[in-house]
Amino acid sequence: MKSPVVKRSIVVAGHKTSVSLEEAFWNGMKEISGLRDMTLSELVGEIDSNRQQGNLSSAIRLFVLDSVRARMPGMDHDTGMNHNGAQSAA
Repeated sequence: MKSPVVKRSIVVAGHKTSVSLEEAFWNGMKEISGLRDMTLSELVGEIDSNRQQGNLSSAIRLFVLDSVRARMPGMDHDTGMNHNGAQSAA
């Protein structure tokens, strides 16, 4: 199933910017920001200030992926492998 890319405007560090993400990543961001009791803008600002390279959309996708992996029991979050040595499906 293909998830269309959705472009949204968001304020990051006082500046309005556009971010293009698949709907599944927007939903993940909303869930994470709710769990952290933050606004979406605050969470994107945190991701933006911590990213090492790449564009903001890529940094957000990697952040959501890391957040999902962190919730998976028995997962080595650096390699994406479970403790049995098998590749994760995530």
